[in-house]
Amino acid sequence: MTQIKICGLKRMEDVDYVNELLPDYIGFVFAKSRRQVDLKLAKTLSERLNPKIKKVGVFVNEDIDKVKAAINGASLDILQFHGDEDGKYLSNFKDFIVWKSKSIDISLEKISNKFIADLNEYNIDAVVLDSSERGKVGGTGKSFNWELAAEINLTSKLILAGGLSIDNVCEAINIVKPYAVDISSGVETNGVKDFNKIKKFIEKVRNIK
Repeated sequence: MTQIKICGLKRMEDVDYVNELLPDYIGFVFAKSRRQVDLKLAKTLSERLNPKIKKVGVFVNEDIDKVKAAINGASLDILQFHGDEDGKYLSNFKDFIVWKSKSIDISLEKISNKFIADLNEYNIDAVVLDSSERGKVGGTGKSFNWELAAEINLTSKLILAGGLSIDNVCEAINIVKPYAVDISSGVETNGVKDFNKIKKFIEKVRNIK
């Protein structure tokens, strides 16, 4: 069964929603973003979270000591990196589950061999494939060509993100067959998490045969 990550929790209500609906993972965004949380808030939210749900910390080119402080302060289970972090940087977290995000432009028609080789050089647990548009990564609300992801032969797990919604997630899973799907804005209304949208999204994914 495809795993589910609800990213960008920042309110007590968000935690209450997922505690009831039980996705497999949630994400706390420590990078600059409208969903950014500081360590104090992440710790408070983490303490309220159902322990069955794995906590993912999302970082972009963050200082190593600050990542380690977040690991301890918010009891993170997984680290997800969205910046220019290379293998040397990631080696500082070899005792942790690490996900690395790479973006695919929505206009791209073919994946280069170098792109795939670069992905497979990382010693990580999963690659998060996100969408970008003219250099803007994440939050575009648009998806890249999923057929491209279906062609990528990875040595790690594949997590699909970028432009997912209640309306298209079933198609995305059928094409890509990812280990997990990662959604944030697609389950929001007016910039905040929407209980009914999260519920419908989870139901859609878990009802796929």
